[in-house]
Amino acid sequence: MGPRLPLCPEKIRSAFGGAVIGSVGALRPKKFVVGCRMTRSVLIAGCGFVGLPLARSFVSAGWETHAITASKTSAANLHSEPFSAYAGDITEKSTLEHLADRRFDVVVHCVSSGRGDASKYAAVFLAGTQNLMAHLDYGRFIFSSSTSVYAQTDGCWVDETSPADPVRETSRILRKAEDLVLGSGGTVARLAGLYGPGRCAPLQKVLDGRAIIEEDGRRTLNTLHGLDAARALQFLAETKSSGLFNVVDNQPLAEIDWFRYICHRLHKPLPPVGPRDLNRKRGWTNKRVSNRKLRLLGWDPIYPTFKEGVSSLLAQD
Repeated sequence: MGPRLPLCPEKIRSAFGGAVIGSVGALRPKKFVVGCRMTRSVLIAGCGFVGLPLARSFVSAGWETHAITASKTSAANLHSEPFSAYAGDITEKSTLEHLADRRFDVVVHCVSSGRGDASKYAAVFLAGTQNLMAHLDYGRFIFSSSTSVYAQTDGCWVDETSPADPVRETSRILRKAEDLVLGSGGTVARLAGLYGPGRCAPLQKVLDGRAIIEEDGRRTLNTLHGLDAARALQFLAETKSSGLFNVVDNQPLAEIDWFRYICHRLHKPLPPVGPRDLNRKRGWTNKRVSNRKLRLLGWDPIYPTFKEGVSSLLAQD
């Protein structure tokens, strides 16, 4: 179904002062503000590490918020949240049937692959995107992609104009989904390496004694706190920004510098040196990702570098 020009709602006026009391086609009573503008609505596909704080933030900003989560158990766990949550598989048309008659100002696709392989990527990111775009009525579509699509290995700076020709099949699938969204006038947010409460793989490896510094430790890490990812997606929705945007904190850093800081904070020795990990699911890369385009629009991360973000995690432990 995809985006279409919004119909001018037929205003039904009461005999008591001519107040607007509703609009044709509404599934539930709508709120009206000055100028008869209806409350903005958003559907978030994926209500996990990024989607949950995103949904809460939209609610706080006054948006009518709906979310799709993968299982009935997940949906039940969200019953006390101030938004509507539905269980479903976004690759199945039946998941969207009860939403087909509703128009959303924004649809955000931030479903996780669940650490799946290429077939899972194709289902969630490509087929899922196609299904959402074909069977929902919306104004804007935002797709959460990854900076892994930049395959550069020489440590150079990359921005949205840089080549994105990934080697691994998983990242190539992301590129296909990106092209689908961008070709329809939508928005693609390439998220850097996510971390946050309950999710920081390098930190966990240090704590478990499994960390390894690859070669000389000069490979560049590009990081992003989960709350900053959510804020960026909401920012793109509220500013009605279309096109391609890198979402990353302000300071790429060498792997060795990351480990030096963490090990100093934890009073632990540096991990041993080892070879490159060429089995990374999205491929081995080494680049510095720029967030300049997004920041020029007015977005700034809560955690401008990994130090502020990781310090907040350590303070919680």
